[in-house]
Amino acid sequence: MQSSDLRVALFTGNYNYVRDGANQALNRLVGYLLKLGAAVRVYSPTIATPAFPPTGDLVSVPSIAFPGRSEYRLPIAIPQSVKRDIARFRPNIVHVASPEVLGHRAVSLARKRNLPVVASVHTRFETYPRYYGLAFMEPVVLAVLRRFYRRCDAIFAPSESMAQLLREQRMNYDVGIWSRGIDRDIFTPDRRDLAWRETQGIMPDVPTIGFVGRLVVEKGLDIFADTIDELTRRQIRHRVLVIGDGPAREWFQRRLPTAAFVGFQAGNDLGRAVASVDMLFNPSVTETFGNVTLEAMAAGLPVVAARATGSESLVQDGISGRLVQPGRTRTFADALQLYCEDIEERARAGTAGLAISERYGWDQVNQLLVDSYMRIVRQTAAGIRIPRSRVP
Repeated sequence: MQSSDLRVALFTGNYNYVRDGANQALNRLVGYLLKLGAAVRVYSPTIATPAFPPTGDLVSVPSIAFPGRSEYRLPIAIPQSVKRDIARFRPNIVHVASPEVLGHRAVSLARKRNLPVVASVHTRFETYPRYYGLAFMEPVVLAVLRRFYRRCDAIFAPSESMAQLLREQRMNYDVGIWSRGIDRDIFTPDRRDLAWRETQGIMPDVPTIGFVGRLVVEKGLDIFADTIDELTRRQIRHRVLVIGDGPAREWFQRRLPTAAFVGFQAGNDLGRAVASVDMLFNPSVTETFGNVTLEAMAAGLPVVAARATGSESLVQDGISGRLVQPGRTRTFADALQLYCEDIEERARAGTAGLAISERYGWDQVNQLLVDSYMRIVRQTAAGIRIPRSRVP
């Protein structure tokens, strides 16, 4: 079997209507598959004005606004018209990227038609309830996720630390890695622009702490703000530059009244903004990989991050940054204080992170997933499938 023989049906709850790291990775994957000559068809909710154009053929599935987070869409079914489209497309493998209604229905459809099905894991959904006062629901969410992933032939995590967690959670027998790459034309130290930073009210000699990402509570905004408060109490000279937008922006601006908010940035503008801070602070525990962490490393920045899946596979503690137990604001502040006060240590850690980031290229990581696709298709054709009872 060759890669050009692949016919991939991709199901995801968000392909291009809201921009995030997960759907950008999926679009890059589709682009790479098409470049190899494979056939791909994407099934996802759509809106009239998406965040960016989709890569490849996109088929809309019915959805409703997600309660309390209307910017996201919740798929509600696979209608007969879409099932007919899938039948005409004749996939030989199904890829599901989100464990909601669409994903569950796609897995059921694949199993009914004896098609191999794989899942990519992009977010630690089981951690979300704690940010909404529902931590007691985490075991229930884990049980639902386990049922979903065990019905797949294989699952793929974006980092070894996340893959190990999935194994410990007994999510599937076959857990592989589909990592993330970096666009080196965008994320590079060469895009550092202190004159641009000065237009945001930050002087060139002031140590600047960056936040990059969607402004939503599950990104650890409360821990970020509390840590900055601790630095202020210690009278550590610093400024904060927030790169991104989202529903929690107004709250975050009230919590960080002296921070510079530059809003959503993309492409070269994002590369300039990231390279123009002095360090990245990423306290989130919900990421399975941490695209922003890798982007900051490629820009030559030290990273202070929560010791969590994703970051543990990227940041070498004490070498390219600092890993801190989640929620420990004083320890986060200690790490940030070091990089604010010690310019040589900041430069050394940034150089180390840049060297680590050079291991990640999009074509390389996507080819590894394509190789796994072909292995699983061959196994299915040979009648080799892991029974659900074999999942540890």
